[in-house]
Amino acid sequence: MQKKQQPIFRKDDFDVIHACLQEGARESAFGPAVVESLLADFKKGKLVSKDAFPADVVRLNSRVIVQELDRPKEMEITVVMPEEADIKQRKISVMAPVGVALIGFGKGQEVMWQVPGGKKKFTIKEVFNERD
Repeated sequence: MQKKQQPIFRKDDFDVIHACLQEGARESAFGPAVVESLLADFKKGKLVSKDAFPADVVRLNSRVIVQELDRPKEMEITVVMPEEADIKQRKISVMAPVGVALIGFGKGQEVMWQVPGGKKKFTIKEVFNERD
């Protein structure tokens, strides 16, 4: 597996997520380990302006297509703030293990997250971001 690259965060996304963490998301339904993982990514990540943010990197409200390694099946999800999460609409919280694994990483990169059957590796196949 390739070395995990440095995550890239848009400054405005970082500010929103960081404020959410400060306001009690540490007690999120996903537990402190997930929150600590997100905070660790923030610490090693690179903050960039909206204009400098790459179009193929996952951010808040990104629509992402991932593929599990060793399987042909693809999955499409949207990474959102916790209050917007809705599994039926495939909107996944940035505080969920999959959200933490994806945010800040881009097309072609491999990510890993915990699923009920253990850790799974996925490749980010496509990232769709609205320009704002």
